[in-house]
Amino acid sequence: MSCLRSPGMAALLLLAAEVAQSQGPMSSTPAPGAPGAPAAASGAPQEGAAEFDVEKLFASTCGWCHSDAGRVAGRGPKLMDTTLTDEEIAYRIKNGKPGAMPAFGSSFTEEQIKAIIRYTRNLKPAGTPPG
Repeated sequence: MSCLRSPGMAALLLLAAEVAQSQGPMSSTPAPGAPGAPAAASGAPQEGAAEFDVEKLFASTCGWCHSDAGRVAGRGPKLMDTTLTDEEIAYRIKNGKPGAMPAFGSSFTEEQIKAIIRYTRNLKPAGTPPG
């Protein structure tokens, strides 16, 4: 049974898409390093650092189907160690997969999509120490 065939799951996905859309681009936040910008955790801004929490974004939208933060298959496939290219992942996020995954192209910015791809590329088995 696909994610979208369950009325409850479809409602959750719509709610998640609305949450993602409400987060939208954060253009009112100063760019990293600009006056008034919050300092990065390391003390120096990271190049291309996202101004949103990608883990929360993933959990609130993708985590409904991609279990254990994408580490194992759930209603959707396991994303950790995927063989899809970045372009294929971006296309799938933007356009969805008929009968299996909704399109999020109007919900996510390009930066959010790139951050989700980086997030999935960096997934390690649960309990693995960072580094």
